[in-house]
Amino acid sequence: MMEEEELEFVEELEAVLQLTPEVQLAIEQVFPSQDPLDRADFNAVEYINTLFPTEQSLANIDEVVNKIRLKIRRLDDNIRTVVRGQTNVGQDGRQVKEITRDIKQLDHAKRHLTTSITTLNHLHMLAGGVDSLEAMTRRRQYGEVANLLQGVMNVLEHFHKYMGIPQIRQLSERVKAAQTELGQQILADFEEAFPSQGTKRPGGPSNVLRDACLVANILDPRIKQEIIKKFIKQHLSEYLVLFQENQDVAWLDKIDRRYAWIKRQLVDYEEKYGRMFPREWYMTERIAVEFCHVTRTELAKIMRTRAKEIEVKLLLFAIQRTTNFEGFLAKRFSGCTLTDGTLKKIESPLASTNPFLEDEPTPEMEELATEKGDLDHPKKPKVPDNPFHGIVSKCFEPHLYVYIESQDKNLGELIDRFVADFKAQGPPKPNTDEGGAVLPSCADLFVYYKKCMVQCSQLSTGEPMIALTTIFQKYLREYAWKILSGNLPKTTTSSGGLTISSLLKEKEGSEVAKFTLEELCLICSILSTAEYCLATTQQLEEKLKEKVDVSLIERINLTGEMDTFSTVISSSIQLLVQDLDAACDPALTAMSKMPWQNVEHVGDQSPYVTSVILHIKQNVPIIRDNLASTRKYFTQFCIKFANSFIPKFITHLFKCKPISMVGAEQVR
Repeated sequence: MMEEEELEFVEELEAVLQLTPEVQLAIEQVFPSQDPLDRADFNAVEYINTLFPTEQSLANIDEVVNKIRLKIRRLDDNIRTVVRGQTNVGQDGRQVKEITRDIKQLDHAKRHLTTSITTLNHLHMLAGGVDSLEAMTRRRQYGEVANLLQGVMNVLEHFHKYMGIPQIRQLSERVKAAQTELGQQILADFEEAFPSQGTKRPGGPSNVLRDACLVANILDPRIKQEIIKKFIKQHLSEYLVLFQENQDVAWLDKIDRRYAWIKRQLVDYEEKYGRMFPREWYMTERIAVEFCHVTRTELAKIMRTRAKEIEVKLLLFAIQRTTNFEGFLAKRFSGCTLTDGTLKKIESPLASTNPFLEDEPTPEMEELATEKGDLDHPKKPKVPDNPFHGIVSKCFEPHLYVYIESQDKNLGELIDRFVADFKAQGPPKPNTDEGGAVLPSCADLFVYYKKCMVQCSQLSTGEPMIALTTIFQKYLREYAWKILSGNLPKTTTSSGGLTISSLLKEKEGSEVAKFTLEELCLICSILSTAEYCLATTQQLEEKLKEKVDVSLIERINLTGEMDTFSTVISSSIQLLVQDLDAACDPALTAMSKMPWQNVEHVGDQSPYVTSVILHIKQNVPIIRDNLASTRKYFTQFCIKFANSFIPKFITHLFKCKPISMVGAEQVR
């Protein structure tokens, strides 16, 4: 029974000891051995044959067996030693673990002891600091307080998790009480030095107030904001008195005095109080910004009261001076306080990054912008991305209707002047060398449009631009009607508007009724002018969309005006076609009325053919030369004339009576 169990154990052991080739190779490299018993491919039969190669060698079998048994005992001893060694390792590990646990306890004790000592030191510092803070506060030693208070607050942060301890909580409450007392005391000191009512304190600032500002930097931000607010309010109190609404200097014509006053005040502040406030408070900029807010409010109020007194010249003057002042602020200050909650920022409605604001009106058109031509054009400040742009000038936007109405009036007068000039000077002279001349009035109109667009976009890119666009549309249509369509040639009996059928009714059958050379040139000139207006109106629409606010782009649409100019072009071409067509009608009529049955001889050229050719040679070269700059419309004229003349020629051809047999034979 024991032998069977040992055999099973050996088989299981052999199964367990079947190692992979890689593991076996690694073992051989670590423990090299020449013993056959250590080989992975050990063969018992070969090993026995090696020990007993011959029958005579069996005589030593007992000795060999004893050696093998001795070797087995040694292996057993080695295994036993290793196993016992592993048992001792576990005991040693447990012993080391106990030592480590003791060391950790010592480390924790050391750490806790260090923390306790540090906390006690902080507590001692906190208690002493609070006592000193209270004493210094009473003596107004703000310079020492500024340094001590920050340290006390830093130390107090270490005790945040110990606020459940009554003594710690009491110290924290004393610190808060000291901060509150400091804030109230500093505000009282500033109120005493710069009272809300009365004159400013004479002389320069005291060192006490300068140190108090350092303390305010550490206290609740509302203390700093209150100091800034009260100081600026007191500093600008004189301004509100000098420029009250009922004062003569408060009106727009003396707006320069407002800006001159604040410039003097800024210089005065730098000299007297520049070192009292910390540089990071940006007090000079804050004073200027608050001045702008006050000025915007005051100007808006007085302009509402005296709205009827605002004239365009005065309005543009005030806007110019204001935008110049905003440019001055942009050069001197960074605008960092505009995003600060201490002083409310104003959102500018004016265009500060418009790509076309660099455009300047031409000198010859300056006089068209004003009543007397002596008003300076308000130019954009040269500083790019001006953060102050609109901070004051926003107040003028509700009154820009005055500017729009002025432009409406000016454009109406301009159109009337164009009409009068055309009547006085007559149509342009025929110019067959350079093609049909564009009427100079259209160039003047669009130059003025450009000037108005640039000027208005400097004032606002909102609703006023839409209103100006409406004015542009109105006078584009008036120009098309009064200058272009209204000056197309008419017969002496025509009393109404342009009707081509009535215009040519009296011409039919009469050589005298044809348009003269001057009239043909005028029609071509009006056609060329209408084409120029059509193209320029499209460009005008694009630039208006670039200048106006994004939300208003959809309201810019000059399609109707472009269609009006297209109608003028079509009418001009049709007028030229029907003039030539009507001139050829007598010849066609003569052709159809000829007694073809009496024709017996064929001549070189019939009189009606000569007449048609003559009219074509007279009109077409003139039209071609005068439409040299607009070849596509000359091509349209030729196509329309051919489409009109050929069917008419065929119709008259069918009206001809048969020719005589003799004539037919001659023709054949």
